[in-house]
Amino acid sequence: MNKIGGIIIGVLIIGIHFVSAQSVPKKNILLICIDDLRPELKSFGADYIHSPNIDALANRGRAFRSHYVNSPSCGPSRYTLLTGLYGPPGNNALFQRAEKLKSNPQDVKPSMPEWFRTNGYTTVSVGKVSHHPGGRGGDDWDDDTVIEMPNAWDRHLMPVGEWQHPRGSMHGLAHGEIREGRGTMDVYQSVEGEANIYPDGLIVETALEELEALASDKEQPFFLAVGIIKPHLPFGAPKKYYDMYKDVELPVVPHPEKPEGLSTWHGSGEFNQYNRWGKDAREDAEFALEVRRHYAACVSFADAQVGRIMAKLKETGADKNTIVIVWGDHGWNLGEHGIWGKHNLYNEALHSPLIIDYPNMKKRGKNSRAIVETVDIFPTLCDLAEVKKPDFVVGQSLMPQIKKPKRSGHPALAYNNKATTVRTDEYRMIWHKDGGVELYNEIQDPYEVKNIALENQAVVEALKRIVKEKGK
Repeated sequence: MNKIGGIIIGVLIIGIHFVSAQSVPKKNILLICIDDLRPELKSFGADYIHSPNIDALANRGRAFRSHYVNSPSCGPSRYTLLTGLYGPPGNNALFQRAEKLKSNPQDVKPSMPEWFRTNGYTTVSVGKVSHHPGGRGGDDWDDDTVIEMPNAWDRHLMPVGEWQHPRGSMHGLAHGEIREGRGTMDVYQSVEGEANIYPDGLIVETALEELEALASDKEQPFFLAVGIIKPHLPFGAPKKYYDMYKDVELPVVPHPEKPEGLSTWHGSGEFNQYNRWGKDAREDAEFALEVRRHYAACVSFADAQVGRIMAKLKETGADKNTIVIVWGDHGWNLGEHGIWGKHNLYNEALHSPLIIDYPNMKKRGKNSRAIVETVDIFPTLCDLAEVKKPDFVVGQSLMPQIKKPKRSGHPALAYNNKATTVRTDEYRMIWHKDGGVELYNEIQDPYEVKNIALENQAVVEALKRIVKEKGK
């Protein structure tokens, strides 16, 4: 072969490789956010729960059994998911970011959906993805001039139906009932009917329409985020889901006592905003059991909505090229530590499900028990989608644990407006702003009952250093 012929063949080979590389479509992303979902799933060890659709994902993908959120409230937890950064502790965290973007845009890093949008993705959110369903502010959360996440979404949608507006849907019960004031709406409810009698039915219906349209464009990758509201208070779901638990014996709450001494205990203010018929779940065992049954019903209702989304994904054929994430925005205390709600820094409020599935995953169905945190999701999605990772995120990619489920993780940070906590395999330390410290041995005391900070000062100091290194 002469020299010219060799050059021509070389150029052709390079061209073939270039065309081949260009023809490989980018992976789509489907992010499903579920509000107030603790690991109350059969695949996470709650045998009495009916959750076949999320369980199927866990059995097919990688379930992270020791995932902890970075804040035990909706707004700040979603801030960490959507930015890859630790942030303010209040529910207005993303609105604060939006205001800063107006005044000092150079100081605000791109959000996760914005990052993917600038990398060629069509980005769509439906339902409660940021704190306000639909991602807008104003009196009824529907003001197009007050955007929670500027530059993030090509479309951010929130169907409201009978609930009139997103604020109504957020705290809505069946057939358009809206919470009008403290104590006016029942804390739980079950009504005969199908999914669309509750707001989540309409959210998922819109998500299915979006998914079908996005999947039809074979050239353009999509980032679709769907936010399911239940099991957020009030605990309302179609009656058929409650009926699954009417005669089910639920396990005893393992540590229902209010903590003594220093703690992040609170008086369950969010729970107490609803009509409880004069009953106190901390003193009335039968009422407490009914609350737990209705929470379980909401979990099964949310699971059914995940099933609808996954069925549509498969129907479109996009499942063959889509990364799927199911994420609970935080946990929820169902009587543990004498708390009915979230907003505390115990395991129950911070531990939530995380499941990742993607095409051609190896070692499918193997659980990871590595300690991981919500800020890890942004860099992980970049790795999975083969999109350049930003250098500003504070999380760590979970690719090592996805490839090798037995790989260890790293300390998980969380915070509220009064304290900061760090969770390791062996310990949880809670460091209060007034200087007080709680320390629990997670191996010997998994329910975090005995504070051992005083007799373990060396451990406390080591964990304080981790908090400082993480910059919180």
